[in-house]
Amino acid sequence: MRGPHNIFRLIRTGATLERTGAMSIVLTALNAPRPLRVVARLLCWPIKWFGLRGDENMPAVTRALSALGPAYIKFGQVLSTRPDLAGEELANQLRVLQDRLPPFSIEEAKKTFFIETGLLADEVFDEFSEAIAAASIAQVHKVRLRETQEELALKVLRPGIEKAFRKDVDAFYLLAGLVNFFAPFARRLRPIEVIEHFEGIVLSELDLRLESSSASKFKDTTKNDDDFNVPSVNWKLSGKRVMTMSWVEGIALGDIKSLDDAGHDKSILGERVLQLFLNHALRDGYFHADMHQGNLKVSLDGKIIAFDFGIMGYIDEYTRRVYAEILYGFIKRDYKRVAEVHFEAGYVPMDRDVEDFANALRAVGEPIFGMDAANISMGKLLAYLFEVTERFGMETRTELILLQRTMVVVEGVARSLSPNINIWKTAQPIVENYIRKSIGPKAILKDIANTARVVARFGPRLPNLVENILLTQSEKQEKKIYSSKWPYFSIAIISAFFGAILANLLSNL
Repeated sequence: MRGPHNIFRLIRTGATLERTGAMSIVLTALNAPRPLRVVARLLCWPIKWFGLRGDENMPAVTRALSALGPAYIKFGQVLSTRPDLAGEELANQLRVLQDRLPPFSIEEAKKTFFIETGLLADEVFDEFSEAIAAASIAQVHKVRLRETQEELALKVLRPGIEKAFRKDVDAFYLLAGLVNFFAPFARRLRPIEVIEHFEGIVLSELDLRLESSSASKFKDTTKNDDDFNVPSVNWKLSGKRVMTMSWVEGIALGDIKSLDDAGHDKSILGERVLQLFLNHALRDGYFHADMHQGNLKVSLDGKIIAFDFGIMGYIDEYTRRVYAEILYGFIKRDYKRVAEVHFEAGYVPMDRDVEDFANALRAVGEPIFGMDAANISMGKLLAYLFEVTERFGMETRTELILLQRTMVVVEGVARSLSPNINIWKTAQPIVENYIRKSIGPKAILKDIANTARVVARFGPRLPNLVENILLTQSEKQEKKIYSSKWPYFSIAIISAFFGAILANLLSNL
């Protein structure tokens, strides 16, 4: 599927980029050499009439992607979350990408609902509204359940969207391969990796069972957050191409006038959005990675309501601890400790100098703390931090880039509600509370218990494991290994014995 027949799509893409004025912006983001820019423009300019015109009221790149269709719109959205790959300037433009498309008919939506659930929509629902939101992959209808009169939100995939995305993704792979071959200067952007990242996200969004699962998990991890709400999934009325959730009334966080008219305190809402995100990222390690105003509402009682769970972020517990210490170190301006944490975690090669690294971190932190509170940004701090760590040999990690990207979006939401919000002051209690719970004495006991349980499970197998190792060696090596490894073998058995006892005791704490 990734053969020459996709060249037609690439020609149309190049022509559209040239016609909308996006070509020069893209080439600049790629740091293309001047000769290549000239050649690209000369090749595409004569055929730009073949490209799509797009909405002239949009910025050039978003105009081009919107004209090219759903796969390109979604690609732009995904790429906006990876400034490390697209470049900050292009990522900023892609963040305002419009996610509005003409809706498909109610009849098509009802047909899909029947195919997925085996139920007739007219028999299950008393009401079935026109599409209230139409995006690149799916659209949403408000329905009323006949049996209980409960109002629900029904999300339905666009007809034929899977096939359309598959064709465009194949063309993207062809383009990425051509970039790798003909434009070595752009390999730093890892084009194949970008498309693989995009394909993974799209494939998960094209199966609404996975989004339903994400929503259900997110609701479970946040169920004790009194000021936060995630709609419940109705699994009986959901499937691969349809997703049904409880309907929750609320005011969009981007509708400032309605928030004022309803009497909501925007300063409190701004702080709440930021603290909720930090809690989800640090405390739970599972966070909503697309928390813009369009996916957030406020209920009448002031709760933040989240929607659209197609892009979720996950950070393992160890990484959470490391980055909590890093953030806390910056809050306390203890750059030496921040540097040490990077080395202890193995993020920076041990052959680098700790003092040099600490000094580089100071150059990141001090300018930020010298700013007015309204200009301090944790998202920018993380972006600068990644730049420094990359220079010292740290490899980019996708989950942390996603965290940083979401942090920028959340800060934007918070500042739209409260322009003078002090990001650090708002974040400090969350970070400090997490550190107390995850790095204090209770956390140490928990870690010991977990380690002991693992050792206890493998205890009975240790003799056989060691015996197998010994039998695979020559007689001379066997004697040498036996004599040198026996003390460790004995220690392992003793550790397993006492580990089992310790695990049993700690499990009852």
